[in-house]
Amino acid sequence: MQFEASAGKTPISETPISETPISEAPISEAPISEEKSILVSLGVHTMIEHLEGTHETVNYRKNTNLRIYDNHQYEEYPMHWHSPIEIVMPVHQDYRVEYADSASILHEGDILIICPGVLHHFYACEGQRYIIQAEISSVLNLREIDSILTIIQPALLITPKLFPEVYSQIRDLVVRIEREYLKGESFFEASIYSMIAEIFVLIGRSRAQATQRFAADDVRQKKYVEKFMDVCSYIDEHCTENLTLDDIASYSGFSKYHFTRLFKQFTGSTFYKYLNQKRITRAERSLSDMTLSVTDVAMASGFTSMSAFIRMFKIMKGCTPSEFRRMYSPNLGQLSSGGSSPVL
Repeated sequence: MQFEASAGKTPISETPISETPISEAPISEAPISEEKSILVSLGVHTMIEHLEGTHETVNYRKNTNLRIYDNHQYEEYPMHWHSPIEIVMPVHQDYRVEYADSASILHEGDILIICPGVLHHFYACEGQRYIIQAEISSVLNLREIDSILTIIQPALLITPKLFPEVYSQIRDLVVRIEREYLKGESFFEASIYSMIAEIFVLIGRSRAQATQRFAADDVRQKKYVEKFMDVCSYIDEHCTENLTLDDIASYSGFSKYHFTRLFKQFTGSTFYKYLNQKRITRAERSLSDMTLSVTDVAMASGFTSMSAFIRMFKIMKGCTPSEFRRMYSPNLGQLSSGGSSPVL
């Protein structure tokens, strides 16, 4: 796939700072500054600056692992993937996006979190949106955060209707992240990562609250949450083994029927979907090692047959393992498919 750079996404670090307090600034009314218009007209900093095949290498802000855009141009960003997580929030007019095998129309204030490595496509739309890209590999060292990321794979849509208890807090955090990046004060990166972690915590607690109707009191609910965090960690560590629903229900201490209901309430996913997501995540990492065959990767990731591996990989990633490997290593893809060199 070829992509030609065009004017569009102006990094927030190059826009003037608004003096309006966050609490008083309506996100749907953000005029485009003269400076920003000049930058756009000159073609400065389109969002996708380095694209090889469908793999985008994000050009982070200097000395950080962050890139945040105030996107207001009618510009299409073709199917691509990258290592950082991406948070998208329209602030004026709707925004059409496609990811994995799903498509959504994001309305003003809706928030879409796209996990690392997920293929996605942004359509050309009028309006304005905040787009946050953040490398989170260091954050994933926190066991709870890693479990939450698995729960929301491949992406999570946050709206007032879907997350009524925490939506306003998450929306305010997205706005604060944009403002913090814009100001660029000392320790702004640490501040932003603390807010990203807080977003994950709010998502996790929202999931935990879903188990409340099964708990007679707060103490019992806390025990349920602790139990299912432990269950998720156990699955994470043993996902390449022959785990069954009976095994994990027994490990949790619940009957299979009760475990199935509670697990779905806590994670928003079935046990087998969660297990397969963990296995596919393992496979993604292994596919970057060109010394391993796709068959080796499948077996090492817990799949007992190639057909099951390919089918599940395509369901969750929108492509086959071999296609994913070519995306990860464009030069290999060009040699094997005869494709032309991508435009950077």
